[in-house]
Amino acid sequence: MLDIKFIRENPDIVRNACRVKNFPDVVDELLMTDARVRELKTVTQTMTAEKNKISREIPTATDKAPLIQRSKEISQEIANDMAALSDLEIKLNDLMHRVPQVPSKNAPIGPDESANTVIKTVGTPRKFDFTPRPQWDLLDMNNWWCPEKIAGICGTRTYALRGELAELELAIQTYVIQKLISKGFTYIECPAITKPQTIFNAGHFIGSDLSVMNDDVFMLNGTDRCLAGTAEIILNSLHTDEILPESALPIKYAGFSPCFRREAGAAGRDTRGLVRFHQFNKVEQYIFCKPEESDQMHEFLLNNLCEIMQDLELPYRVIANSTGDMGFNKVKMNDVEAWIPSENTYRELGSCSSIGTFQARRTNTRYRENGTNEVKFVATLNNTGIALPRALVPIIENHQNADGSVNIPKALQPLMGGRTKIGGTH
Repeated sequence: MLDIKFIRENPDIVRNACRVKNFPDVVDELLMTDARVRELKTVTQTMTAEKNKISREIPTATDKAPLIQRSKEISQEIANDMAALSDLEIKLNDLMHRVPQVPSKNAPIGPDESANTVIKTVGTPRKFDFTPRPQWDLLDMNNWWCPEKIAGICGTRTYALRGELAELELAIQTYVIQKLISKGFTYIECPAITKPQTIFNAGHFIGSDLSVMNDDVFMLNGTDRCLAGTAEIILNSLHTDEILPESALPIKYAGFSPCFRREAGAAGRDTRGLVRFHQFNKVEQYIFCKPEESDQMHEFLLNNLCEIMQDLELPYRVIANSTGDMGFNKVKMNDVEAWIPSENTYRELGSCSSIGTFQARRTNTRYRENGTNEVKFVATLNNTGIALPRALVPIIENHQNADGSVNIPKALQPLMGGRTKIGGTH
């Protein structure tokens, strides 16, 4: 969430953030509630001081009755005001959690993904000398999955890979983790089971009512737990309530976990192939840093994913996401999209996001500045390392051969026992 002082001093900036991000403008109601909270705190402090003064006077007073009566009246007034203050503070807390992050001045302004802009395009889509097969045909002919059988066992939007493609998925995951470790990341294998508050602390949902998550998050009935949709959720809360030394920053984590999403808003989308499931695997890049380092760390994270796209020998492009497409908690966001031959278009494989201090204020994650000894909130950033099986789609489609085999990118061949291709008739 934002700093209340920033909202008080910059209401027009915050109102504009609500407008360009398509969220309800609660700024006036928030400021009125904040003013009443501060007023009631002052009143109760003043009355408490008066009551304490009377309490000191009672033992030596000749006529104690009026003082005792006044003390009782003040106590009741304080109780009434404290009850009103408690209600107002709950309301203020909810309103604070309805204010979106202020987007970067450089972010494209627009209502949705239609306003996104292309920053750069790398690589040229392959010109095939045969009719390329879509992903599901390659999966079928190579016996790399059994979708009907798995759907019957596990339900829709589930998958299971088999044989060499399952090996390739593991090789990709391993390659990305090793690459990030070589770049100074600490690898963490994260649990997928967590508490709803942990998801709330990541700042993806609006307001303070945790039930708002129920359409998107798998809640585990009969428990106080749920399933996380990304390792970012866990990594974000690793340093809750800590004051880190400045010398420890930036902290770079590469988190791997199974990810679970209900995909309630995606009915009918991507029902064929390996794009959208209730469960998938993801390697996530996550950074805690000083706010002034945020832009530098954003480029670092984005470049890592771009390098991975090149290592996988994929044509790709980088998108600047518009204010209406970047979500509630982001300062700026860049999608990295890979070319999908069967669709004749690019599809998103990862999103790089700068969050500012928005998440850190929810988790109370701070650092102590060298020299001044001042305690400040850290900034956080995240980016996909690789999401699987989605990343397999451009890989098998772009690297396919006429006989249905798939060439293995050179970077992955050592992790595939030296093989240069899988599937087909080899």
